[in-house]
Amino acid sequence: MTGLAFILPGQGSQEIGMGKALADAFPAAKAVFAEVDEALGQNLSDLMWNGDIADLTLTANTQPALMAHSVAAMRALEAEFGLSAADAMFVAGHSLGEYSALASAGAISLADTARLLRIRGNAMQGAVAPGEGAMAALLGADVAQAEAACVAGREAGGVCELANDNAPGQLVLSGSTAAVEAACAHAKENGVKKAMLLNVSAPFHCSLMQPAADAMAEALAGIEIKAPVVPVVANISASPTSDPDAIRKNLIDQVTGRVRWTESVQFMVGKGVTTTGEAGAGKVLTVMQRRIEKSLNGLTLGTPEDLEAFAAAIKGEAHV
Repeated sequence: MTGLAFILPGQGSQEIGMGKALADAFPAAKAVFAEVDEALGQNLSDLMWNGDIADLTLTANTQPALMAHSVAAMRALEAEFGLSAADAMFVAGHSLGEYSALASAGAISLADTARLLRIRGNAMQGAVAPGEGAMAALLGADVAQAEAACVAGREAGGVCELANDNAPGQLVLSGSTAAVEAACAHAKENGVKKAMLLNVSAPFHCSLMQPAADAMAEALAGIEIKAPVVPVVANISASPTSDPDAIRKNLIDQVTGRVRWTESVQFMVGKGVTTTGEAGAGKVLTVMQRRIEKSLNGLTLGTPEDLEAFAAAIKGEAHV
C-alpha cells in the first residue's frame, strides 16, 4: 500500500496492562500471548497484565513483552481488519523493535523471536557489571555536538559512543560511566541544552555490549530466517533488506551499533511513506517522528479502538 509503513517500539514503552485489551477483544492477539508464554516456559502475559512494574522492567522480560504486544496488534489487525505487514512499503523497529518487525513480516517465527529476545535481554544485562556502564540523553544537541562529547568522554578514559539518534535534538550516548559523565560535562560546556544520565540497567548499543553481540551471533546461527514479506529497514544501516543473511548480520551488529532512527524515518519518507502505524505499547516513535518529519501522519496500534480507527483511516471506511 503506497505511503504506509509499520513501526515497532523499543524498550521504555512497557507498562502493566499492556496488550490485555487486545487479548480480550481478539482471538488472534490472545493466541500470540499464549504462544510467547509457551515458548518461554513462563506466564509472561500474567506478568504483563497483573505483575509488578519492577519485574516487567527487567530487560529479559521487557524485550519479549514489548515484542508480544506489537505482534499481537499486527496479527489482530490482519485477522479482524484484513491489513498486514504485506500491505506496507516497509516495516522498521527501534532496537528490540526490529525483532518485532521481523516477526510481523514473517522473517522469524514468533516462538523463535521470543526466545531470541530472552537471550538478548539476559546477554545485554550481563555484558557489563552494574555501575560500570551508563547512558545519557543529550537534548538540543546535533550529531556533531554528540560526537564531540563522545571524543571528550573517551579522552577522560573509557568507552563513549553515540548509541541512539532518535530524532533531531534527541541523542543518546552510551559507554563507561566515567566517560559518559565527562561527555555530559563537555556537552553542557559547549552549548547543549540538557545532558542527563538515564536510569538504565546497562550501556546498550555500544562496544561494551560485545559479549552480548557474541551471544546473539551464537543464538542466531541456529535460527531459520526467511525473506520478510516486506523490506525491513535496519537500525544499523537505516536501509532496507529482505536478505536472510543480511538480516542475521544486522541483528548481531545492532547490539553494539548505533540505532539510526532519524535516518531510518528519513529514508522511508524519501521513498514515499506518508503514514505510519506504531504497533504495540505507547506512542514514543510516533512522537519522535514529528521531530523528524512533520508531514508524517502517525497512528498508533495498541488497543482495539486504535486498530479500528487505523483500519477506517487506511481503508477510508469504518469496520462493520
